Amino acid sequence: MKSIAVAVVIIFASCSIFAQNITGKWNGILKVQGMQVRLAFNITKTDSGYKATMDSPDQKAMGIPVETTSFTNGVVKMAIPKALIEYLGAVKDDNTIIGHLKQSGQSFPLNLSRNELEKEKVLRPQEPVKPYPYYAEDVTFQNKKANITLAGTLTLPSQQGNFPVVVLISGSGPQNRDEEVAGHKPFLVLSDFLTKNGFAVLRFDKRGIAQSKGNYNTATTVDFASDVEAAVTYLLTRKEINKTKIGLMGHSEGGIIAPIVAAQNKNVKFIVLLAGSGIPGGQILLLQQELLGRATGVSEPDIVKEKTINTAAYNIITKSTDSQKLKTDLTAYYTKAYNDNPIPDSSKSMSIADMVKFEVNGLTTPWMEYFIKYNPAPILQKVKCPVLAIGGDKDLQVPATINLDAINAALTQGGNKNVTVKQLPRLNHLFQECNTGSSTEYAQIEQTFSPIALTAILNWLQIQVK
Repeated sequence: MKSIAVAVVIIFASCSIFAQNITGKWNGILKVQGMQVRLAFNITKTDSGYKATMDSPDQKAMGIPVETTSFTNGVVKMAIPKALIEYLGAVKDDNTIIGHLKQSGQSFPLNLSRNELEKEKVLRPQEPVKPYPYYAEDVTFQNKKANITLAGTLTLPSQQGNFPVVVLISGSGPQNRDEEVAGHKPFLVLSDFLTKNGFAVLRFDKRGIAQSKGNYNTATTVDFASDVEAAVTYLLTRKEINKTKIGLMGHSEGGIIAPIVAAQNKNVKFIVLLAGSGIPGGQILLLQQELLGRATGVSEPDIVKEKTINTAAYNIITKSTDSQKLKTDLTAYYTKAYNDNPIPDSSKSMSIADMVKFEVNGLTTPWMEYFIKYNPAPILQKVKCPVLAIGGDKDLQVPATINLDAINAALTQGGNKNVTVKQLPRLNHLFQECNTGSSTEYAQIEQTFSPIALTAILNWLQIQVK
């Protein structure tokens, strides 16, 4: 989603110009929406000038080619057009570059140093500290259908016993077992709370992420559902698990996955949908763009313009049956759309062709194409086990009212009579107590998961496993 960034004027006048050596490794910490992301640029001298690569160790992306690198009059410029990334910085001294990184038109301060940098410590009072007052075991299990090994953590109230269990299913993106986002670990907090209250909990890394094997980049929601099926199969082999009390709890995309598994697996006895969606993926994206754009100050005319452009693009995707032709169709569409409607936040150094390629590549991944087309309603109609659907009224990513209403309607239409729907006040997409619901608040809020939401979930679960 594109946002309108406030123009930032960088004043380099105070920086002395002298014969500097800029080769070597330059480290920085990018702060975006309260998150801290380590970056490094590796600059080398060539016969014709300079070349560089970029590392993003927190995202496990190393050696990303920088297409253009220049150093003139004390100013360093680097660009990665395929990712719509630019860096512009002034060399202050042999150890410091003062500058900004721009991506998709948004500008962020990013100073670079030759020294290794440490992230600022953040306070997360709900995160449990070892030793835990319960049993925790790192486990692996097989998805035989996909021929991959998945890795996670199983927590039990005690090493001996027979317990009801909840499988946690993370939201979209390359999530690890703790669903780590914005400096928070929601699934670590959630599993700790539930295990202390008598439930076994299995949480695991998505395929291709952290310790789990497989290919994340080619996977769709259906593939992730297959991994959850494998988790349920694994739990049936554990003597500590009550085989008649296995449930699923999915957050965001996980709230789409849980019904897919529950609709076809009779071993699943209850499901909890945390900020799950009940409307098609394309509609979710359009609502996200509108609400998040408005929360970050995008003008109403630009919100309308973006919505118009993207609505037509998503319609092209929804009707498509040929992935290769889809790329051609979207390229032609966005090229015309950007020529007819110049994007105010586009970088001047990024051509329309680069912008179009960036947009089309993002929309034609296997996951995104599936998500935009997917309508949760038909599967929800097939779910017969008890369901708790819960959302926060300040959720700007999966707006609660429209999605909870759609989930309830689909379940009711399918004849499910054990449905509980709760919309909780002042909670955002991560179930934090918040002011605006904007994603810029996530990292700034110390709370990871509202006790009000935790209590509502626990009370419902305890009724299901009586």
